[in-house]
Amino acid sequence: MRILVTGGSGYLGTHVRHFFNADDFSRRAGRDILSYDDIELVADYDVVIHLAAYLDKDPAGAELSFRTNAEATANIVNHMRTGAAFLYASTKDVYGANADSYQEVPETCATDYSGQTALEWSKFIGERYAEYYARQRGVRLCIFRMSNVYARPSAGNESGFVTHCVESVKRGWPIRLPLRGEAVRDILHVDDFSRACRAFIDSAHVYGLYNLGGGKENSARLLDIVSTVGRMIELEPNIVNDETLPHPVPVNYVSDLSRIREQLGWQPQIGIEEGLRSLL
Repeated sequence: MRILVTGGSGYLGTHVRHFFNADDFSRRAGRDILSYDDIELVADYDVVIHLAAYLDKDPAGAELSFRTNAEATANIVNHMRTGAAFLYASTKDVYGANADSYQEVPETCATDYSGQTALEWSKFIGERYAEYYARQRGVRLCIFRMSNVYARPSAGNESGFVTHCVESVKRGWPIRLPLRGEAVRDILHVDDFSRACRAFIDSAHVYGLYNLGGGKENSARLLDIVSTVGRMIELEPNIVNDETLPHPVPVNYVSDLSRIREQLGWQPQIGIEEGLRSLL
């Protein structure tokens, strides 16, 4: 089985590509998802795991967000061969403030406009494009609305929040937290994300839409995540309560994993402490 990872040299993509021994479709590999010529290569693969994205929330980047996250996604699926599988890394942030209504957020949460940026809207439109073209092309489609997936640092990549916290504690850098670190997030190790991809690939499902995070068992206050790292390496974190930082929206977010457990038989295998230790 031939597997391609777009963004395969990125923060998460580096690890997903190694997990599957997959090929890399990224600018570092000389490929651009905005190039029509390069996109034709996807027809040679049985599986495409689509991680490449433009992640800037600045309004000035809106046009590039929609081109990269929506139009390029449609172009990829439209060039895949019948029977292949397309796995799309969307984001929990498509729910915006609507997720505040839930202790554990299900896939049925509203996606109505509630302050989402062009980044979130472009990912949401990318989902709809992917669904349309997958059905037209006979491509199997899996959409993951991802929550705080973390990985070990890799060269040339900006780390996510969890990895940044670990590196900051190790190096004594100040860690700026909004709301005194009281916001709750569920976190997921990148290897568990790769296992979720494999669960869909190996299944008989033609379509799936799943919230994907650590779930209730792997959720914690941001302050507790930082403190846990400090305890592990016996260093006092340099925590700064920064009231100038924007409040997380929603303040608390925990993924409801009921659907993916039921349909794919998947659940996280790596707990918070084990996952943080792997980053150290």
